[in-house]
This record gives sequence, C-alpha cells and structure tokens, in this order.
Amino acid sequence: MSTVLVTGGSGFVGIHAVLQLLAAGHQVQTTVRRPDRRDDVLAMLREGGAASPESLSFFTADLTGDEGWREAVTGCDYVLHVASPLSTRVPKDENEMIMPARDGTLRVLRAARDAGVRRVVITSSLAAIGYGHPPQEKPFDETDWTNLDGADVQPYPKSKTLAERAAWDFVAREGGGLELSVVNPTGIFGPVLGPDFSGSIEIVKSLLDGAMPAVPRVHFGVVDVRDVADLHLRAMTAPEAKGERFIAVSGETLSILDIARILRRELGPRARRVPRLQAPDWVVRLAANRIPLLRGVVPMLGKVRKSTSAKARRLLGWQPRSNEEAILSTAESLIRLGLVKA
Repeated sequence: MSTVLVTGGSGFVGIHAVLQLLAAGHQVQTTVRRPDRRDDVLAMLREGGAASPESLSFFTADLTGDEGWREAVTGCDYVLHVASPLSTRVPKDENEMIMPARDGTLRVLRAARDAGVRRVVITSSLAAIGYGHPPQEKPFDETDWTNLDGADVQPYPKSKTLAERAAWDFVAREGGGLELSVVNPTGIFGPVLGPDFSGSIEIVKSLLDGAMPAVPRVHFGVVDVRDVADLHLRAMTAPEAKGERFIAVSGETLSILDIARILRRELGPRARRVPRLQAPDWVVRLAANRIPLLRGVVPMLGKVRKSTSAKARRLLGWQPRSNEEAILSTAESLIRLGLVKA
C-alpha cells in the first residue's frame, strides 16, 4: 500500500478521503492548521467507523505559509490536495480568497515535486468550469473554463479558477516528473461526521432549522461527499487520470426548492420547519441589502448550470449515489449529531 498525504484532514471532503484511504490499507498523513484539531479529526474518524487510525500521522501546515509542508509530504507516493479557503461571506477584497487558494496550491505542488511524489490530485470545483458564461442548454464538461470577465464571477469561483489554472501551469513548466489530476465537484452533500462541514451542508441545515421562510431561486448540481472522496482515490492511481480533470456530479441539477421537497417528502415530521415556498428574485435582492450572506446568492438567481460526469464514469468507472441519497444522508446525519433544532 502507498503513503498518501491528505491536506486539510479536518475538512468535510478531507475527512472522508482519510476514511477511505485508511479502509483501503494506505498509510495516511494529513495536515491540520492547528495541532489541537488532531482530536477533532480522530473524533470524526470514530464517527465514520475508522478501524485503523494508527495508520494516520498528523502535520501542522497552513496554506498561507511555507512551514510544515516539506515535512508533511516526505515519504509520500501521492498527495490529495483537498484543503481550500472557503468563506461564507463575500470578502471586501477578493484577494483575501484568491491568494490563499492559488499560493497554497503552489506551495503544496512545489513540496510534492521536491519530495518525489508521483501524483497530486487537486480538489477544484465546478466553479472553475461553469461561471461567467451566457445561459446554455448543453451541459458543461471538462473542456470548459470559467470566464473570469463574466458579470457573475464572485471571489470564490475566481479563486478556484485561478488556483486550478496555476496548478496546470506549474506542472507544465516546472513540475518535473510530477503528475496532476483534478476533481471538479458541484455542491457537496452527504453524511456529516462532526461540526465542520461545507457551505452546501449549511443549505440543508438552514432548511431543517426553518431559518428562511422562503428559498431563493438558486440551482446547482449535487454530489455525495463519499463519491467525491472515491473519485479522488480513483484519480490518484488510474493511469487514465494522468493530466485529466473530472467533474463530480450525481445527476440532474436541483433547485433549493427541489431539495426542500425531498426533505419534506422523506423525513415527514422531522422536516416540519422546511419552507414550502420560493421567494421572488426581487425579494432576495432587497433582503441582500440587509443580510450579507445573501449577497453572494444574488448573481446566481435563476441561473441553471448543467454539467456531466460522463468522463469520470467512462474513464474511471465512477458510479455516484443518487441526488436523493446525498441529500437525505446529509439531513439524517445532521439530525443524528444534534446539529439542527430539535
């Protein structure tokens, strides 16, 4: 078995990647930003049923600094670069999000190259593929790139696009023998193992909590975190994945109202606070003047970005769970862990 570094092991995707690597018998090294996050990672691994956490080693490293990365990659055959800065607010200066994403990715790649790592798999996003374009019926695929001059390109899509572009450029120009693969997930749902989770999970939590009387007209693709982790592991070792990017999406694009309907239909009384109505766009725009979290939503109103995972299915044999299973496993885990209103 190989030795694999997972950056950001305390994160939502990172912890599931660590779980699957341990289950497959790999030696795993992971980075955390602070030493005290080690206990959080171990608790989430226990929640996820990890049988052999003794095969896991911890290193302290942050995307914003050089310290710790050389030690973290030493002895590794592969790196899954999952860690990424993500904020629930729109920063006043977009560079607050762009620079850690791009510069952090380059730090990891340099350290991996210098340590003789065979391949790095980077977690990018559909945000690096499907934004800044006029409406289109054709699903986005891996040949597409976000148009950074587009009117709807907020700091997060820009950060993911620039970080991924920088990664491909680095490997082409100065990567030596380092190989690169990239996974581009849509909205990531699935079972939560602790209080750390992605912005997508916040949507389900807000619906279950009844935090919004009506939902905005926002659409996105859905994928289960377990399938995102599985795709990383496939891209890590498959010869066909060298130099390729792979969209991770389960099925048809859903609206937030679609998600609310799934929750009400399947959870019964436990979904009693989930809203039934979709807010008019003008109401959302007006509310965004008072609620900072909604400002990032406004450019997404009414826009449907279809995407396809045909390439991952064809080349890597990837078979993701359904949209419904991803959504319901999110809700069930939030309820089980007491992370939503009783």
